[in-house]
Amino acid sequence: MHVDVDALGVRYRGQPRAAVDGVSFGLPAGAIGVLIGPSGCGKTTLLRAIAGLERASAGQVRLSGEVVESADIHLAPESRRIGMVFQDYALFPHLDVGRNVAFGLGKLARHERADRVAEVLALVGLPGTEARMPHELSGGQQQRIALARALAPRPRLLLLDEPFSSLDVDLRERLAHEVRGILKAAQATALFVTHDQLEAFAIGDTIGVMHQGRLHQWDDAYTLYHRPATRFVADFIGHGVFTPAQLREQDGQVVVDTPLGALADVSNCPLPAAFEGGHCEVLLRADDIVHDDAAPVKAQIVRKAFRGSEFLYTLRLATGETVLAHVPSHHDHKVGEWIGIRPEVDHVVTFARGAGASAPPMAPY
Repeated sequence: MHVDVDALGVRYRGQPRAAVDGVSFGLPAGAIGVLIGPSGCGKTTLLRAIAGLERASAGQVRLSGEVVESADIHLAPESRRIGMVFQDYALFPHLDVGRNVAFGLGKLARHERADRVAEVLALVGLPGTEARMPHELSGGQQQRIALARALAPRPRLLLLDEPFSSLDVDLRERLAHEVRGILKAAQATALFVTHDQLEAFAIGDTIGVMHQGRLHQWDDAYTLYHRPATRFVADFIGHGVFTPAQLREQDGQVVVDTPLGALADVSNCPLPAAFEGGHCEVLLRADDIVHDDAAPVKAQIVRKAFRGSEFLYTLRLATGETVLAHVPSHHDHKVGEWIGIRPEVDHVVTFARGAGASAPPMAPY
């Protein structure tokens, strides 16, 4: 079952701007899409509009070509054959696992219901748990039971609203990988909402980045990271900073002068004439900066965050600019120390200085 969202808008009475504003995207059958963005960006409202829990003020939602939501059409949620998984699991505490999972299977004969419950419990890796009570299960197990219950009626589309937000960080990422495997095994079409980038990267085929009700980009994780469509996406995805730079031509090649030195032999870079005087801002990711004590450029460590195999260092140059760097964790320097750094940038993403969140990067020549 494929999903098509076309120029969808949702507006609440008395609010100065739309909660969802002109959002369009497509999700093929069997694909997993993820909506990500800061709190209040409209991702949950968009999910609820697809489910039929919010009314559209503009645009439309089509499920396998059928219009189920528009300014004029509103198919009731229970008629859309959509399954939902919530962040609080919403399991019935007084019912055992078997009856929880069978909740939406009332039209089936008893033996068919039992067979389907056993089938989806095996799918989520919890076979034979029908007689257990929800409070006897761990948080991760409860979330998989909630997923089994949503999959049991064979919905056309599965919607998941921050389903792992109450779990600890390590379990969230592991469960995201497990859930991706479960959804693929079930050949389910699913749309997932999260604010956690690691979850989004672990589970999604395609990821949509939202900001202030608008969908800035709908793409795979690699493209979001390396080819952001707007300044907001560049800033929101991954770790990086915008630093002032100047483009110039030398021997027929574009050279990018930055506070870390000149970047040469770069691909996908605009010509200097794209900006007044060649002045622009360049996105420098944390993985574009390499710790090298022999490098001529020195930077002071102002903050460090331990990430297991690496540190994320926040560094201040002598000229005052700040950059970020991923450094192997055995390079354990103290805050306040000066270390050598050099840029290793494969391609350059440039923006006009002072550009707003919706501004696109300058296209390469």
